Amino acid sequence: MPHLLLLRHAKSSWDDPSLADFDRPLAPRGERAAREMGKWIGKRKWRPMLVLCSTAARAVQTLDLVLAELPKAPEVRLYKSLYLAPPSRMLRLLASQPAETGSIMIVAHNPGMENLAMQLAADDSSTAARSMAEKYPTAALAHFKLVAWPEAGGGGAVLKDFVRPRDLG
Repeated sequence: MPHLLLLRHAKSSWDDPSLADFDRPLAPRGERAAREMGKWIGKRKWRPMLVLCSTAARAVQTLDLVLAELPKAPEVRLYKSLYLAPPSRMLRLLASQPAETGSIMIVAHNPGMENLAMQLAADDSSTAARSMAEKYPTAALAHFKLVAWPEAGGGGAVLKDFVRPRDLG
């Protein structure tokens, strides 16, 4: 069963009001959270083999900081189409991935990231699912086990973890 990791980009900076939303960098708090999340992911057996990441500055910066903490770098593919993508677009992208890819991480934005996670965990009443339903903050990660990539949105997803930066200490 493949593993799906849904990582919302870390906290971005609003210091420069002249920047377009797409170009906003991470805030110092976001940089710290991304590093901590990278350390946490790096200790797991299900680390990503492939990363699908939005090309927005804050998503790419989040990914760079996470990757710096992993023992082995996964393949990375950048997609402008993941910027503010709805769940349906992320599911189509997942469905097109090779079956032999054992774990994929998507780094993207809300509301799509949260909506996809809630859709996948629709029948889950675990503590992790309740926590995720309360709020899917920046740099939060949802970890699911799936039947297969093409069936990702068709049910059968199991929420294994939901981790927020504040959970890491």
